[in-house]
Formats: sequence, C-alpha cells, structure tokens
Amino acid sequence: MPAAGFPLAVVDVRGFDREALIRNVALPAVLPAALLDGLRIVDRFRPDVVLGVGGYVMAPAVAAARLRRIPYVLQVSEAGGLANRLFRAGAAAACVTFPGDLEGFRTRRTVLTGYPLRPGFAPRTPEVPPRRLLVMGGSQGARRINQVVWSMLDDLLDGFEEVVHLTGAQGELESVRHRRPGYRGLAYSDDMPGLMAEADLVLCRAGVGTCAELTAAGLPAVLVPGTFAGGHQERNAAEMVRAGAAVRIADAELTPETLVRTLNELKPDRLRAMAEASARLGRPGAAQAVLDVLQEVAAARSTRAVPEREPEPEPSVEPRG
Repeated sequence: MPAAGFPLAVVDVRGFDREALIRNVALPAVLPAALLDGLRIVDRFRPDVVLGVGGYVMAPAVAAARLRRIPYVLQVSEAGGLANRLFRAGAAAACVTFPGDLEGFRTRRTVLTGYPLRPGFAPRTPEVPPRRLLVMGGSQGARRINQVVWSMLDDLLDGFEEVVHLTGAQGELESVRHRRPGYRGLAYSDDMPGLMAEADLVLCRAGVGTCAELTAAGLPAVLVPGTFAGGHQERNAAEMVRAGAAVRIADAELTPETLVRTLNELKPDRLRAMAEASARLGRPGAAQAVLDVLQEVAAARSTRAVPEREPEPEPSVEPRG
C-alpha cells in the first residue's frame, strides 16, 4: 500500500476458525483490542465513508464506523462470509459480484458492480479448437491440479500447442522436472492480463478473483473449486456453470481420466458458447462502479441525505458497470 501511495494502518486481529474451533479461544481477548485500534484509526482519519472488502480484517474499521455513525459500504466477494453477514444490516450499500447476490445479499441498497480487477484485462475471442491451455490453482497453487496435469502432460501436449502452468511456489521444482517443448511451468505470475490474453481455455480453481478475471477476458473454463474456507468456491463455480461460462469437476473427482473426458466433451460449438457467456458475465468497469457508489454515499452524508434504516426494508437492486 505505501508503495502505491496510500497510507497504511494495521490492526492485530484474527478470524473465526470454523474447522478447528479450539483455535478461537483467544478471540475474546483479541477482538476488544482490535476494536480499539479500529476506533483510533477512524478517529484519526475521519473518513466520509468506509469500504469493507470482506474478511475478518475489515471488522474493526467497519465496527468503528458503525459506532461513530459513519456510513459504510460492503464490497461483497463472498456473500456467505461471516464478516459480511455480521455487518450487512447497517450497510449504506453493498456492491456485489454475481447477479444472484442482488436478491441473495439484501441490504438497504444492493448494486451489481462485479469484482474490481487490476487494469489490463480485455475481452478477446479465444481460438477454437483451443491451442493454448492455461492451468492455475490460485496464488498458492493447487496440489491436486498440479499432480493431475503432470501425470497426463504428454496427453495435454498432444491436444494443445502450449500448456502454461502456474504451479505455486511448492510446485516450482517439480515443474522443472517436467520441462519439455510446449510446457511452461511458472511458480507465480503478476501478469495475469497477459497470460489470459494468450489463453484459449483455462483449468483452474474458482476463487472470486479468478472468476472475475476469466469473465473480464471472456474465456471458457474448466473449474475445480477448492473445498476450503467454507466451500465458497463451490458457489462461485455454480454461478459460472449456471451462466454457461464454465464446466465443473469436483476436487475429489479430478483425475486424468475425468479431465480427459471433460476436455473431449468441449466441442467447438460449446466452447464458443462458453466464451460468449463468460464475456457477458464480465464487468471490467467494476472498480469504477464501486467508486461511484462510495462517492454517492459520501455525498449523501455530506448533505445529511442518508436516511435512517428502517427494519427489514425492501432492497433496491440495480446493475452498475
């Protein structure tokens, strides 16, 4: 953040562990101190509006905003997240990622903005049949996806001119062992717009950022949603499949045989339809749309036009961006 020109303040806070409850014993001691830190930051900065982007780290600042009667906006990437559920009742607005969230995440005002991305993503028409396969498992890689790809790499290179594989740091050394013409293994890349500009088909997890990048580029995908963190990737994958932009393979069912069968089922007409559906979901203007909502909420506060919230209002839903 400082390198990008923004001041940074940090709080000592941790999230609620749903899988190992014993790890939550320290929360009663951590949370009050985190709230005090949030109050100090908010009092020092004196914001017109607070943006919460999901996850437990936002809780101290958003709770402080509520106590100080400062309007806050939620940028919702995971509608079922605990922090989002906790704070949505008092939110001035919620900026949601998927069309299903317009009704599924009810607030005073719910706006379909999409998920903000870094600049550089642009829709393109992937080649059919696909020539380049991009494989990635998120910033940490994905062990199951890695192992399946390496075990059937010869078959993949028979079907694709190039396989670009983001392995994660833990898979970097293993990818070197499989180096051969047509295969490019990378531990990590900060040029996702460039990689997606070259890809025709993507095999990946179903994180919300990944899905937003796929749709911003208009790419068809084979999604293998992760089962961690409450299984929120399953919901992302379901939205993509429902729209016709992707097909899904369950993590436990991903094998060389199921992957070959799935790829063989992706006939040219289906791939073209998936790419078109992906592009329709894409919202490359999401960052500006979220900013527009923040400015509107801040302006309403400055003119004392933000109404008091009535119990259980009918939500206002609107697309943006």
